[in-house]
Amino acid sequence: MVLERWRPRWGISPWRPFRELDEMERWMDEAFAGWPMRLSWRRIPAEEMAWAPLVDVYEKEDSFIVRAELPGVKKEDVDISVTADVLTIKGECKAPADIEEEEYHCCEVCYGPFSRSISMLAAVDAAKIEATFADGILEVRLPKAKEAVPTKIQIKAKKLWPLFISGSASRQA
Repeated sequence: MVLERWRPRWGISPWRPFRELDEMERWMDEAFAGWPMRLSWRRIPAEEMAWAPLVDVYEKEDSFIVRAELPGVKKEDVDISVTADVLTIKGECKAPADIEEEEYHCCEVCYGPFSRSISMLAAVDAAKIEATFADGILEVRLPKAKEAVPTKIQIKAKKLWPLFISGSASRQA
């Protein structure tokens, strides 16, 4: 007879309160392997339910720059606002009026209203914000507020060596 050491289940694996739900979701994936059934029961994240423009956000020494892709959107259909260091870009991409729904063979372009909010990492000067729109690219330049612009501080060095040398010399005497 072979003896095996008993290992408690809860002592080895970490506690996961939703383990059973994850396992049930995996069973449902296996049961409804076809893609139409999987899409009908599965939870869809909020990000996939509506479309929002793709953005690049980068920082310069004195400002943040936000570039948003808005192909097919007119300048008049875009609204930009800043509230408490959050930039919000709202607008609508309108579907072409000359194409009927029955005529589509494939439609991969997103149409309809959109909204995108981006938090800035520092305070911005709302009075100096500039926005340009060219070739389907919206560029918003948000200058940093004066208190948010980093200032370089000079470090002054003290000469400590003469103190150590004179202190060690007095101990030896």
